[in-house]
Amino acid sequence: MRTFSIVFVTILNHIYAPNLGQCCDKKAPFKNILYVYVALIFLGIAVSASPNKSFAESNNGIATVKQAVRIPAGSLIDALNQFSEQVGVKLYFNSAEIQGITTSGLSGDFDIQTGLNQLLAGSNLQAVPQTNGYAITQLPAASSEARDTVTTLPSIRVAASSISRYQAVSSITATKTNTLLRDVPQSISVITNELIKDQSIQSLGDAVRYVPGVGVSQGEGNRDALVFRGNRSTGDFFIDGIRDDVQFFRDLYNIDRIEVLKGANGMIFGRGGSGGVVNRVTKEASWNPIREFSFQGGSFNKKRMTADVGQGVHDMVAFRLNAMYEDSESFREGVDIRRRGISPTITIKPANRTKIVLNMERFHDDRTADRGIPSFQGGPVKVSRSRFFGDPNRSNADVEVLSFNSFIEHKFDIGLILHNRTNYADYDKFYGNVFANSPVFSGLVSLGAYDDTTDRKNVFNQTNLLYSLDTGPISHTLLAGIEVGRQVTNSRRRTGFFNNNLRENNLFVPLSDPITKAPITFITRDQDADNHSVVDITSFYFQDQIELLPQLQAIVGVRYDLFEVDFKKRNGDSTSLKTNDGLLAPRFGIIYKPIEPVSIYASFSQAFVPRAGEQLTSIQVTRATLKPEKFTTLEAGFKWDIRSDLALTGAAYRLDRSNVITVDPNDPSLTFLTKGQRTQGVEVSLSGQLTPEWSVMGGYAFQDGEILNTESNAARKGATVAELPRNTFSIWSRYDFTPRLGAALGIINRSDMFASTDNTVRVQGFTRVDAAFFAQLSKQVRAQINIENLFDTKYIASVHNNNNLSPGSPIAVRASLIANF
Repeated sequence: MRTFSIVFVTILNHIYAPNLGQCCDKKAPFKNILYVYVALIFLGIAVSASPNKSFAESNNGIATVKQAVRIPAGSLIDALNQFSEQVGVKLYFNSAEIQGITTSGLSGDFDIQTGLNQLLAGSNLQAVPQTNGYAITQLPAASSEARDTVTTLPSIRVAASSISRYQAVSSITATKTNTLLRDVPQSISVITNELIKDQSIQSLGDAVRYVPGVGVSQGEGNRDALVFRGNRSTGDFFIDGIRDDVQFFRDLYNIDRIEVLKGANGMIFGRGGSGGVVNRVTKEASWNPIREFSFQGGSFNKKRMTADVGQGVHDMVAFRLNAMYEDSESFREGVDIRRRGISPTITIKPANRTKIVLNMERFHDDRTADRGIPSFQGGPVKVSRSRFFGDPNRSNADVEVLSFNSFIEHKFDIGLILHNRTNYADYDKFYGNVFANSPVFSGLVSLGAYDDTTDRKNVFNQTNLLYSLDTGPISHTLLAGIEVGRQVTNSRRRTGFFNNNLRENNLFVPLSDPITKAPITFITRDQDADNHSVVDITSFYFQDQIELLPQLQAIVGVRYDLFEVDFKKRNGDSTSLKTNDGLLAPRFGIIYKPIEPVSIYASFSQAFVPRAGEQLTSIQVTRATLKPEKFTTLEAGFKWDIRSDLALTGAAYRLDRSNVITVDPNDPSLTFLTKGQRTQGVEVSLSGQLTPEWSVMGGYAFQDGEILNTESNAARKGATVAELPRNTFSIWSRYDFTPRLGAALGIINRSDMFASTDNTVRVQGFTRVDAAFFAQLSKQVRAQINIENLFDTKYIASVHNNNNLSPGSPIAVRASLIANF
């Protein structure tokens, strides 16, 4: 272990020291702190006189081994499988005998027998040692003699703690280790699989409706775009911790849960993790049989089908297949959507300590690119919610995604755990749009047009090493990792000219008839994008989760990213630029637990987002515009597990952003740089079970943001950050009247906000009410009805700039039938 310590410190010194000296001279104090910290840790390892809890201890002459185990509350079958994987022991049990039994979970250092006993507490099961593992069997019945001597006591009712539909206990998103949510010094919301089903969630925009501090942006009608604490992002999307880097609307048919991290966290995510991150966790093949088929239909000719089929095909191999097909229309005139996807997954366990997961996805999405409605006199123009501006027949977004993913986990005998993930993805995307690009004036509105083609190939590989150890009385969970990746992107934008006139790229149409059939010629001008770029990423990171005392924990981490861009503009002046950025992203957090269910925390984190891909299609590319954006978050908060199935959290934060790309308020095809902006606010959220029959999820956020420097009339110092309502409140509440019948009610309230940084167009606030009804028709079949906008409120759901404002849907009903076999 001493040799490992010396080698590791030497490697860190060679990796970090040259780059720290070159690019971060101003951060010399941080560099010194890092060196002192690393030296102290490994000095503690070397001189510690206390035996490591991971090694054998004496227990009445029997050797026992304690290992760090973290298993959330939930299904006992899942818990036993996780215990087997984390500890590396074979467990033998009959799934049918323990189906439906739950456990309160496990967290801490345990030997195998003690850990199993705690998992099985109250289940009438026992763990019996075998020659090569443990058998899970029923506790033996009392003998006849014993029964004769039993004294009968007054009966009492014992209720096991319920498992929450909407509350998650742990997450890997914020730390890359399976960590209890109350031990993460950062705000994080988990959208569980049960909540996804209850709300009939099919998109990321739907998923974050009840997450405080996160809003939905329009994304120009062709891609996911979320607003994390006042910072719009179209790139901070990850799948199983790997960057999912192209702009399209993601479907959730193969997703088990969604984890939303708020605030900067470049240490974990590198490029990304700016204002926040959404990580989708995919469904994994297991040995539990799954046969689920769903059929959905509803308002505006909604038609959708999904399938989820899986089972073990061998003692070492399990298979799962998820598939989806949708063909739907919209309340918007001429707008429709067609998409299909298929995702097979194989899990292989060649040995107790090794797991391999292989996944592939083929996904196609073809939809109308809908840019919404323009403004009039400082607010949305008053027209029918269905009114389309431009031409829906020539506004199309089409994307084809092919991805291959692998995950390898191996647990070494010395307690070291290896995780390796690889992702290869090929994206082929086209979108064109004819849309409003001006306010309404004198009964007329201007239309513009362009199209954009993107072909991108990504490959990322991420390798992590995890190790738990003690240095005297202090416990550590260490993470060291390396990530390498390459993105090759070809993109081209063409501007539309109307009526065969190459000087007329705007067309005025009357408000009473804003759809045009005029001929359009698309041409790539010198100032349009015709780009080829290659991005290479090499990252090293190190993190330590430290238990200083039972009541005091800390998390310390740092990441170094080497980000190289080779950019070529193939038209106009044929610009060719190469950049090489060495970026250092630190993270510090401290957690104090006055009592075990309550944690109080404070944290500091940074992230950098270098320019790449779609960010370079609408801005003049120079060395200044290629300079990375910087995000810095200060956050303090609390997390309280009121019960094992109910959690209350709160956070106060300040998030600073510099070198910001801002969309032009009146021309969405153009962007410009602003020096900086600041957002700050307070969030409170509640999730879990108020009673065994009553589930809730929601929260409140107060947000305030401003531009820090005047760059132009479109972004003046003191202006309010765009798409940032000061107050938002949302709550989703489900009540089960009987085991077969239930209902839910959702309320979403948002105050006014500005559509852009010039603060000339204000979007009014609104309150929307949703509802749902649930019926278990039989053991295998359940029915569900979801009603969106129950009281038919008129509101603007999302914006992109002053003249791309998307109306919210009128009342819409969706009926679902779900069959399980």
